[in-house]
Parts: sequence; C-alpha cells; structure tokens
Amino acid sequence: MDTISDIEKGSSLGRDAWVRLKKNKMAMFGLWFFVGITLVCFLLPLLPVLPDPNATSPELRSLGPFSEAVANDGTERFYLLGSDNLGRDIFARIVDGGRVSLMVGFIATAVSLLIGVVYGAVAGYVGGRLDSVMMRVVDILYALPFMIIVIILTTFFDNSLWLLFLAIGAVEWLTMSRIVRAQVLSLKEQEFVDAARSLGLSNGQIIFRHIIPNTLGPVIVYTTLTVPAVMRLEAILSFLGLGVQPPNASWGSLVKEGADRMISDPALLIFPSAIFALTLFAFNFLGDGLRDALDVRASKD
Repeated sequence: MDTISDIEKGSSLGRDAWVRLKKNKMAMFGLWFFVGITLVCFLLPLLPVLPDPNATSPELRSLGPFSEAVANDGTERFYLLGSDNLGRDIFARIVDGGRVSLMVGFIATAVSLLIGVVYGAVAGYVGGRLDSVMMRVVDILYALPFMIIVIILTTFFDNSLWLLFLAIGAVEWLTMSRIVRAQVLSLKEQEFVDAARSLGLSNGQIIFRHIIPNTLGPVIVYTTLTVPAVMRLEAILSFLGLGVQPPNASWGSLVKEGADRMISDPALLIFPSAIFALTLFAFNFLGDGLRDALDVRASKD
C-alpha cells in the first residue's frame, strides 16, 4: 500500500510554466536583463556613488571612457563611459534616462491595460449589438493617425511628462481589447460562468472576479510586448523633440543628442543606443518565452 510520501505531488499551471520558461535560455536572459536594468535605473540614483546627471563641467567635456579628471573646484571625478560636450557624466545620464524611459513603458502600459482589458471584457461578455458597436469604435480608432494625435497633445499641453504617459497609454489599448474580447467570447460559455450566474452574481462581479482573471495568460504575454512598443514610441517623440525636455533625459533624447554629434563624439550615440536596443531585445525575448511557457497545448505534451 502506498504511503503519503509515495504519492506524486501535483503541479500547478504556474509552476509548469516556470519550468518551461527556465528551459528557454533567451527568455531567461531577457528576464534577468530586465530585472537588472530596472534595479540599476531605479536604485542606483538613490546611492551617493552616482553623480548628478545634469551637473555640467565644461572643462571636462568630451572625455573618453574610464577617464579620471579634476574639475576646477578641485573635485576628482571618474567617468565610466566618458563625458558629453557639456562635461556631464554619460553613464549617469543613461541611468537617469533609463528610469524615465522605463517609467513611460510601465505607466503607459498600465493605462493601456486598464482601458483595453475592461473594454474588451465588457464587449465580449455582453455581446450582441453592444459588442458590434464597441468593436466598430475600435476599428475606427485603428484608422486614426495616433502618432500625430500624440504629437498634437504633447505640443498643446506643453510637453507634460504625465500627459506623455497618459497619451501613449491611451493609444496602445486597442490590440489589448481585441485579445481580451477573443478570450472572453470562449470563456463566457464555460461551466464556471454558468455556476456564477446560478449563484446570482451580477454581470460586473462575473466579469471582474471570474472572467478577467482567466485571461491573465495572454494579457501577461502581450504586456511584455507592449512595454517595448511604448518605449519605442516615447523614443520617437523624444527624437523629434516632443518628449522629455532638457536638461532631463530619456534614452530617446540621449540617442537624439548622440545622433547630432555622432561624427565628433560617437560615444554619445553608441552607449545609449546599445543599452536601449538590449532592453528592447530582452523584453521581446521574454515575451516570446512567456507565450511558449503559458501555451496550454505545450502543457499537455
């Protein structure tokens, strides 16, 4: 007779997904790079080792990587990645710019999630004429030139950083709403929804307590792909001079500054571009890995 210790322990879907994710080396690289760059950008500025990213020292301008120099005030400085044309520390500005770019990615994605998930869930669950009208609204919005709309908003409201978060998030929810709606159309016919109705739960309770939690798999995957898309959009706006305004920086504005001086000082372009590109690759690798790990069909293999 089998003892309790001989009984095979069960495994949750989340644990199975984590096991499959760990086997994907590129996805794990994306995960750890994302964790590392986030910790560096948000925690390193809190430590006294990082100089002020906006502090200028014209006498120490355009120094190369790993340079040591003494400012006019007698302060000894070490430039890990060199200094720019105003004597500002390139590494400090990349860290500070990464904090802004990641904040744009996270907050704007959160806005798009809030709008897209709720909109798609309501449309899919209610169905009928309301679903048709809501989806036609999405089709119409898809046809609008959202880049131009964001440019107009950021220009009209004086380049407010919080408006930038909201404006980008408000134009990125359309695909999310379609993904959630497709999931809800199949979920609302499941037995657990019928059981919730038989218990007398309202439509709102069913949607938010039972339907939406069961769409988290596709939502998580698409979220990891939305963050780099948002960061690219912010970089485009900053490159056009409509994003983060000087002396503050984002990775997009740093790439713009580097592009303006790429011949005389290529380091200003190479370092921010490399970090930005690696971050975007990491998010895409992680998104692809999560898509495979959360695939229900894969769990049955």
